[in-house]
Amino acid sequence: MDLKKLEKHGDFEWHLPRRGKMRVPGIIYGSEELVGGMDDKVHEQVANVAMLPGIVTASYAMPDAHWGYGFPIGGVAAFDPDDGGVISAGGVGFDISCGVRALRTGLEVEDLEPDKKVLADALFQTVPAGVGSRGKLHLDDEEMDAMLCGGARWAVDRGYGRTEDLEYTEEHGCIAGALPAKVSGRAKQRQCEEMGTLGSGNHYLEVQKVAEVYDDSAAAVLGLATDDVVVSIHCGSRGLGHQIGSDYLKRMAVAAAGFGIDLPDRELACAPLHSDLGRDYQGAMRAGINCALANRQIITELVRRVFADLFPGVSLDLVYDVSHNTCKEERHEVEGREKRLFVHRKGATRAFGPGNPDVPQKFRDVGQPVLIGGTMGTASHVLVGTRVSMSAAFGSACHGAGRRMSRHQAKKRWHGRDIVRYLAEQGIIIRSPSYRGVAEEAPGAYKDVDAVAEAAEQAGLAKRVVRLEPMVCVKG
Repeated sequence: MDLKKLEKHGDFEWHLPRRGKMRVPGIIYGSEELVGGMDDKVHEQVANVAMLPGIVTASYAMPDAHWGYGFPIGGVAAFDPDDGGVISAGGVGFDISCGVRALRTGLEVEDLEPDKKVLADALFQTVPAGVGSRGKLHLDDEEMDAMLCGGARWAVDRGYGRTEDLEYTEEHGCIAGALPAKVSGRAKQRQCEEMGTLGSGNHYLEVQKVAEVYDDSAAAVLGLATDDVVVSIHCGSRGLGHQIGSDYLKRMAVAAAGFGIDLPDRELACAPLHSDLGRDYQGAMRAGINCALANRQIITELVRRVFADLFPGVSLDLVYDVSHNTCKEERHEVEGREKRLFVHRKGATRAFGPGNPDVPQKFRDVGQPVLIGGTMGTASHVLVGTRVSMSAAFGSACHGAGRRMSRHQAKKRWHGRDIVRYLAEQGIIIRSPSYRGVAEEAPGAYKDVDAVAEAAEQAGLAKRVVRLEPMVCVKG
C-alpha cells in the first residue's frame, strides 16, 4: 500500500482522508511495515465502505487486513439505522460467524507429549474435516429450525456440552432474532449433515501450549499459565452460512438501485436496515450465527470425549468463544451521545473493554477475551479488550494473522507433503485430508501473527495476555 496516500496519526494509526463520495474517513491500524505491506485493494475497499449510506465515524481496517469480497477482511464499519444505515452481506462475509473457541485442558506439555501422536489420530478420526465433510448428525426440518433458533443452547440441550459453556460464549451461545424461515431450503439442505465438522480452508482444531505470558494477572483470570495445554477450535457456519451470503448478495445487488443506493462496488451490495430485505437478511444472518455457535459447541463435546478416553479425569473448560464475520446491534457513544448501531465486523473480532456489561462477570475487570488465530506452524494469541478500543473501533480488534498471498500463489510455491514433514521436524503434528489444503494454508502464506498481535496492542485495540504455539493441528 502506498503510505503517501495516508496521514500518519501515531506509529500505529493511519488515516485516509475523505474524498469524492466518502461520507467518513478511513482509519487503518497497524505498524508501518504491516500497513505498507497491505495490498492496494485494501485502501480502495476501505474508501468504498466509507461511501455507504448511514456509516458512522469511520471505515476501519485492522492490522491483519487484506483484500476481501467488497469489504476488506479485517474491516469494521457501524451504521445508524435512524440515518439511512444499511446492512451488507459482503460486510459480514460468506462464512457467517466464523470464530475461535479456546478450552483449558488442565494438562501441561509434559503430560501430553508421550501421547501426542495418538491424540492427533483420535482427533482427526473424531472431528470431520475438509471439503464436503459430513458429521454423524442428521437434522430433519424441525431440528434444523430448532438449531437455527437455539444455537449452542440447542446443542447443550441435546447433550453436546455443559450449561456453563454458554456463560463464556458470545451472546451466551444464542443470538436473538434468528428467522429460519428467511433461510433458503438450499442453505438448510447443505447444512443438514455438516454439524460438528470443521470444513476446509483456514479452519482447524489445534492443540497448543502456552509459550509465553505477557500479563500475569490477566492470564490468572483466564486460568492460563506457562506450559498449559489449550485446545482451539476455528470454524463457522459451513455450507449454510455460505449459501445465505450467496442468496442475499444477489438479492441486494438487484435491489440496490430501487433503494436509491449508488454502489461503488457491486460486491458491497446492501439494503437499508429498515427495509423488508434488510430485515430478512438480519434474520437469516442471525440464524447463521446460531449455526456456527452450535457447530463449535458440538465439536467441543467431541473433543472432550477424545480427551476423556486418553486422559481420564481431565475436564476441558471453556475459556471463551468469540466470532468474526458478524453484524451486531450494539450501543456505542458517538460524538458524546449513545446510539444504537449495527456494527459489521468482517474478519474482525469483538473486543469489549473492562466494565462492559456484555463481558462475562469473571472477566469484567480485565476485559473480554480476544482470540487471534495463527497458522498451523506459527502461533496464536489470547488478548483482552480495552476501553480505548471502545472509542477507537467500536470495541473491535483483529482476528488472525491475515493472508499475504493467495491460496493459488501458495499452492504454486509449496507442497503440502513437504510442509507436513517440515512441521513434524519442529514437533508439530499435522493431520489433514488434503495435502493441497495444507499447501494453501502454508504458514508462509500469512503475515507475522506476532507482529499483528503487537500492533493491535500498540494501537490500543486489545492487550496481549498469552502466546500459544501449536503441538497438534487437524487442518481442513
